[in-house]
Amino acid sequence: MTEDQQRPIQPGDIYEDCSFHPVLCTSVDGDEIGGISLIDATAPRACSLSGCGVIRLSIADVISARANWPAYITKRKAEITTAPPTT
Repeated sequence: MTEDQQRPIQPGDIYEDCSFHPVLCTSVDGDEIGGISLIDATAPRACSLSGCGVIRLSIADVISARANWPAYITKRKAEITTAPPTT
């Protein structure tokens, strides 16, 4: 993990919300993160930083998601179900 990936997500960063949408972060308020979907422009989209499994995304991730949204969701769901449990 790079140093940039370790820093907290801030407005202007791109993250994946709990519905797998790539989201442009517009606000962080305590444990709540909010933004605008880069798939369908829905807003506000809000998640819990501690409870939703929010992850930082790259521009390449967003391009992949936009190129084939159904395939992206299928891939991400498979990654989550096959990920080793965290302890």
